[in-house]
Amino acid sequence: MSASPSSAAQQARKAVAARLRELRLDAGLNGRDVARLGGWHPSKSSRIENARTAPSDEDIRVWCRVCGAEREAADLIARSRAAESMWSEWRRKQRTGLRQLQESYNELFQRTGLFRVYCSTLVPGLLQTSGYATALLTAITEFRKIPNDVDAAVAARLERSGVLNERGRRFALLVEESALRFQMGDADTMAGQLGHLLTVGSLPGVSLGVIPFSSRCRPIWPMENFHVYDDALVSVELLAARVTVQQPSEVALYLKAFGELSQMAVHGARARALITSAIQDL
Repeated sequence: MSASPSSAAQQARKAVAARLRELRLDAGLNGRDVARLGGWHPSKSSRIENARTAPSDEDIRVWCRVCGAEREAADLIARSRAAESMWSEWRRKQRTGLRQLQESYNELFQRTGLFRVYCSTLVPGLLQTSGYATALLTAITEFRKIPNDVDAAVAARLERSGVLNERGRRFALLVEESALRFQMGDADTMAGQLGHLLTVGSLPGVSLGVIPFSSRCRPIWPMENFHVYDDALVSVELLAARVTVQQPSEVALYLKAFGELSQMAVHGARARALITSAIQDL
């Protein structure tokens, strides 16, 4: 059984605290030494190290500096921030419907220049048509038994997708062939959606790759849908929550996975052939 969001966040906090303790021990210092060198009350280093108090960004910088480990600071700050905000529960975000959730992404989209998206089960939200998005968000609304504001949520999603046409932005989008085959809505809805992929894949800033069923000896397995925003943040979509990853070493892991998945994908005419085949099989 997977950990709950709250327990996962607490484990992340403890991991930060444990790493701070390791840095202190490596420096040959005790807790009072860290407090004295940092200009803190003697109990503060103990509270931080035992995960009773979440350290601020500046606390982490000071800790790393007095331990002679300044190079660790950026990674630990990112890990600490992630521990506080890594889980954004769908239940909380969706309790008033789906429109607010859709609009919550707007600021992130506006400040992102390079979007990398991998989807194994669904057409990426950026590429969804009104019919496909309506079928998907209706299914989510009914499954979660939340207020039905699907029309407004779809409108917000489509409005956000306008970034595809903005100059200066780049989109690297990967889908498993299965995402072309799992049917959301009726056959006409899927045909319209797949036809839209043929159109949007030709936009100047868009690279659309499809990983074929026929890929042999995959170097990396199909995984959960994830979005990478520039090189700074990864959003991973799970059933119970959206996980936000900001720790540089973990962002790098997703970038590595995206790179290997990209090597398996086909683009251009070969990708269009797979999309066309899926349309013909409806």
